[in-house]
Amino acid sequence: MLDLKAIREKPDRFRTAMARRGRTEDIDRAIALDSERRAVTVRVEELRAAVNKGSKEAGAAASKEDRERVIAGVREASAELEDLEPRLEAVAEELDNLMAGMPNLPHESAPDGETEEDAVEVRRRGEPPKFDFKPRDHVEIGELLGCIDLERGARTSGARFAYLTGGLVYLQFALVRYAVDVLVSHGFTPVIPPVLVREEAMYGTGFLPVDEAQIYVTRDDLYLVGTAEVPLAAMRMGEIVEEVDLPLRYVGYSSCFRREAGAAGKDTRGIFRLHQFDKVEMFSFTRPEDSWGEHEMLVGIEEEIVGGLHLPYRVVNVAAGDLGGAAAKKYDIEVWLPGQERYRELTSCSNCTDYQARRLQTRVRRRDKKIETLHTLNGTASAVGRTIIAILENHQREDGSVALPSALHPYLPEAGRVLAPHS
Repeated sequence: MLDLKAIREKPDRFRTAMARRGRTEDIDRAIALDSERRAVTVRVEELRAAVNKGSKEAGAAASKEDRERVIAGVREASAELEDLEPRLEAVAEELDNLMAGMPNLPHESAPDGETEEDAVEVRRRGEPPKFDFKPRDHVEIGELLGCIDLERGARTSGARFAYLTGGLVYLQFALVRYAVDVLVSHGFTPVIPPVLVREEAMYGTGFLPVDEAQIYVTRDDLYLVGTAEVPLAAMRMGEIVEEVDLPLRYVGYSSCFRREAGAAGKDTRGIFRLHQFDKVEMFSFTRPEDSWGEHEMLVGIEEEIVGGLHLPYRVVNVAAGDLGGAAAKKYDIEVWLPGQERYRELTSCSNCTDYQARRLQTRVRRRDKKIETLHTLNGTASAVGRTIIAILENHQREDGSVALPSALHPYLPEAGRVLAPHS
């Protein structure tokens, strides 16, 4: 959530930044509502004080005339209160809803634009493989290996579900362990978080109210998370962290769930866009002055993980109008997929500055005892399903087998380091 006091003090800065998200009118509306709320609050407090004072004076009045005069004043103040209190409640509710749905300010280094095509390439690593045969996509490879069952997934759960079997199961857990080990070597604490969370956790991370259509909700009013970012952020909800303990860095593994509302007809082939998938997620709590350095470090770790799998990729700086609500700046790593003959998003890495922490009430106590809002960042260490796709397509052989990257060999059975076609 944005800082309303800061908006009040520097409205032009917020108007300019929000214009890059196409949300300029939100700032003007917030300023107007805030001004009205403060003015009405002052008047309501004056009237309440007058009613309380008048009630006491009426009981102590020296004469009937004085008592009636005081009572008349109390009635007049009470009548005005009856009009203003509902107005104050309505204005406060509108302002709260507006602030809750307003996205973070984009960083000045995020490029202008509103679509994926407006992202700016930062760097590119590795060359797309050249095959002496027509490369297959992951669905064809999965059929040859006998390891991806979309038909039974749909029969069991509906569209956008799949069974992974055999060698892909070993590959999945190898990817998880590989990513976790890389992160632990960088000082991250491994976590297996809950995947069902309360509304406060979804709201605090900025997924509510803006992404409500994408979220699965249970009959118990618990929300299935679309990323471990949510429970990792909520680990410190309502807490004050000592400055000496920052940065706090976590790596969480979880299943993730997304309704993919609005994605009808998009990426329907194979396992690229499923309702249920698994992910290893990085999350950092930092001092505000450290978050931009932390952001670059996190994307560097993502590159270490993807590069270690010998996958060609590029890093893009996402356009301001295409950022998620909580992000001030986001890098995506896009991996080359021979089956699609283009780069596709594999991981993302966002600096959310103080946006989530203000909503979650997560703060830092400085060495001088001053308390302030800290910064949060998140990044995908391994999007398991999409990484499986990238490995299958980039490391395929003409006979349908797949040679798995050497970085995964310590986590695989010796016989499973090459996936062979199903006989």
